[in-house]
Amino acid sequence: MSDTDFWTLPPEHETRGSGSRYELTVLQPPFTGTVGELSPNDEERAAEFARSLGTIDEVIEDLGPRKRSDMLTVATRADLDIVQAGVWGNVMSVSDPAFADDGNDMPLLAEATRLRERFPDARIVGRVEVHCGAEHTEDLVWLPDGTMFHACGWPGDEPFVVTGDPQGVMSALGITTEGLEDLDAYVDLDDDPNQNDWGALATACLGEADPWGRADLDASSLRVRHSEHATSHMESLYFTD
Repeated sequence: MSDTDFWTLPPEHETRGSGSRYELTVLQPPFTGTVGELSPNDEERAAEFARSLGTIDEVIEDLGPRKRSDMLTVATRADLDIVQAGVWGNVMSVSDPAFADDGNDMPLLAEATRLRERFPDARIVGRVEVHCGAEHTEDLVWLPDGTMFHACGWPGDEPFVVTGDPQGVMSALGITTEGLEDLDAYVDLDDDPNQNDWGALATACLGEADPWGRADLDASSLRVRHSEHATSHMESLYFTD
């Protein structure tokens, strides 16, 4: 099977949608470490982690390390075949364009559910922002005891749906509204769900163990063959009329 069997568009075809983040992180105990204390990226385990995801059929090529502070741009169909993955000690994370959504498929939640079964003692945090005609976000936090929240929709608009127990997540991790305000993040659970910065809340739940946006960490840049379902989903999302 070639690495392009599921695509119906050529590699150079330009996208009309783009994503600013599509990250899913598994933080295993202990939960007290910081990024600065993490081990260097284990490239072999990073590729293995990427290969294990439901959105990915195979890792085709390791393109080498990339700083976590580097901004990635999705401009062509070929760019959608590139994921970033890293395993730094007790932190595993992946950035995959296939996690982006318009509210109809929720691939981030689906993958987090699979990871929850594989790593029941982990804290799982996902953050997705994509603009395909309008901004759409999907964010979640899942704690080892099962407490979780999932927020998905169009910021400032409808529909926007929040499930689970965001207050329970905040209480369990000692996160307060005042603390979020200090981070310039607006979260008021009494307000309309589409007014809250759920991505900032998810980021606060990772705390100093967040591997993304850091110049001192490398991740593996991998060219992959996505699953047939993920490929079809990306074609419908990133190549809007």
